[in-house]
Amino acid sequence: MFDWEDLRHFVAFSQEQSLAKAARHLKVDHATVARRIASLEQSLELKLVDRRPRAYVLTADGERIAERGRRMQEESFAVERMSVGGQEVVSGEVVISAPPSMSSSVIAPHLGKLHVQHPALRVRLIADTRNVSLIRREADIAVRLSRPTEADLVARKIGVIPFAFYASPDYLASHAPEDYEFIGYDDSLDGSAQQIWLDTQAKSRPVVLRSNSLDVQAAAARAGVGVAILPYFLGDWDESLSIVEGPGQPLQREIWLSIHNDLRHAPAIRSVMQFIASCFPGNG
Repeated sequence: MFDWEDLRHFVAFSQEQSLAKAARHLKVDHATVARRIASLEQSLELKLVDRRPRAYVLTADGERIAERGRRMQEESFAVERMSVGGQEVVSGEVVISAPPSMSSSVIAPHLGKLHVQHPALRVRLIADTRNVSLIRREADIAVRLSRPTEADLVARKIGVIPFAFYASPDYLASHAPEDYEFIGYDDSLDGSAQQIWLDTQAKSRPVVLRSNSLDVQAAAARAGVGVAILPYFLGDWDESLSIVEGPGQPLQREIWLSIHNDLRHAPAIRSVMQFIASCFPGNG
């Protein structure tokens, strides 16, 4: 019999096609992934990878075993979801994935109320812009600014987030609108609705700072670097920032909660979804 942990590490490698990426995903070092693959090969008496100077490459047997392993893994995730979905009390751990600024500014400040309401419930809040896999149970609930399209997911719109341009009062007092400089996203978020809206409004005026972090952009705007496009929960709640009136329609992004269909009736999941929706007053 082979060790399931060996197969799990091998499946992660087959999905990532890289020892380093698989190691990051599994939160181990790359030597552990390599050792697990070797152990699985020994147990199965099959060569699963070609060990080349700069990479591991799946053999034909490796491809077949990886495919079977992925199916086994999907079944194990389904069993986990069924166990959560079958619970009748609000207890256990619920994992939430949400954008970093939303996690820290909107959700985290209210977690005390959730704990008082459901003391047997444990929450893990992952602040991440990455689209986590709800199918592989990287999270139980995802909070995103666009509706998910994956099969087997259930989505619920809980409101909208208004965005606007903000800058420090000193910056606005010392710069005419035609001389505004802007703070935007880096290349990783070039296609976002916020960046497209900024580019439309800025026109030929320069973008002097780019960052993938809204918190960094807000801090730069407070420091007088330029004008940033921020959600209301960073701009309106900050007394050191002033809204910048501009032409055109304001930008709004929808807020979506998504879960796997297997979890939709779980009391803990439903309670946490209701809690997250309550964190956005007036947007429901």
